[in-house]
Amino acid sequence: MTDTSTREESLAESAEQAEHVDVSILSLHYPPETTGNAPYTGALAVGLAARSHRVNAIVAHPHYPEWRIRPGYGQWRRREVIAGVMVQRLRHYIPRPPRGLRRLISEVSFGLRICLNRLPSRGVVVAVSPALFATALAALRIRVAPSRPGLVVWVQDIYTLGMAETQEGGGLAGRVTKLVERHVLRSADRVVVIHPRFADYLEREMGIDPKRLTVIRNWTHLKPAPAMDKLEARAAIGWPSDRRLVVHTGNMGAKQGLDNVVEAARLADACSAPVQFVLVGDGSERSRLEALAHGIERISFVDPLGESDYRCALAAADCLLVNELPGVANMAVPSKLTSYFDAARPVLAATEVDGITASEIAQAEAGMVVLAGDPHALLAAALEISCDSEQSDVYGASARRFCRERLTADAAIGAFERVVREVAYVATEAPASTRNRSK
Repeated sequence: MTDTSTREESLAESAEQAEHVDVSILSLHYPPETTGNAPYTGALAVGLAARSHRVNAIVAHPHYPEWRIRPGYGQWRRREVIAGVMVQRLRHYIPRPPRGLRRLISEVSFGLRICLNRLPSRGVVVAVSPALFATALAALRIRVAPSRPGLVVWVQDIYTLGMAETQEGGGLAGRVTKLVERHVLRSADRVVVIHPRFADYLEREMGIDPKRLTVIRNWTHLKPAPAMDKLEARAAIGWPSDRRLVVHTGNMGAKQGLDNVVEAARLADACSAPVQFVLVGDGSERSRLEALAHGIERISFVDPLGESDYRCALAAADCLLVNELPGVANMAVPSKLTSYFDAARPVLAATEVDGITASEIAQAEAGMVVLAGDPHALLAAALEISCDSEQSDVYGASARRFCRERLTADAAIGAFERVVREVAYVATEAPASTRNRSK
């Protein structure tokens, strides 16, 4: 009788010999969005297409983190070929502000558009979560089809943890979300997660078979570029050269807890500290934060930047900031970390000291961590790390080394290709009713 390891080796060998796979990627976010999971979704699609797979991306129009559709987009349906990928954009409801029931309706509207769209009857579907409820509708549609593709769910955030950590998960809403998330993940042929802690949680709390869990870390999505002098970078984008710059990039939403940064800047004004907090990006909380920061000199808000200016912004920083709401520890891995590490600048995180963000910075030896929600500690650490140029260089070099050794696109996309091949092989060889799923 063949043992388990032999069967798994046979499966892997057979999968490697499989034909090129038809891959459909379902995602609420896709380039030209530059924050969140969009850069990874786009890079995966292009990477698989470059490896001669037939890739179709069914996505929303670009709207994040501004939560409004960008100029030139917004058609009911739009098709275009981008870097070898057939990209189909579907119009759905964009909530503003994106909270509570409005956020749910937005996801459901996108899921319904997917379900009314023509889905493949073979190959592999990769559904990106978030959006969980759109993914749930797509998974249901796939499961009831008489002939269906394999299903991979790519978990970028864990909804159940997110609701609990942001104190939105009590009562009926939390129970329903956990039920839906468990159902979606158990219905998948494979679940890909971006961190080992995600895998541990899904196995322990959701009952997902560890054999169907694969960890593939997110990677730096910026193109390789030579190091840039800090003062030259500041001059290129018109930023001041007479203050220590603490730069935060990306989404300005609830889980970032950026009130903490506003209060740190207020404290900096009070003691005339030589520091400037710069918040680059957009999001549901930006207008409120700007109002809260009215009259504070040592904080600036900058609109989202293109890739070249974004690189300048990273290079211009004395330190790069990750700020999270108190209680947020394990729901997500901040996507900005891969770019921060690649920029070879020290990282300062205001977060839970036992959370994922803190562990990533410690593993990369990339900077300092202070407790979330403590603006005095944030200001003190910002001054310490930005004034110690020698230690900053050590942190920056270690961060880039970690990125180049552990977070490469080629390794990640290669691992994803193996998952896609294996799922496609099993979907072809075994009828849907006999596929191995957790109960």
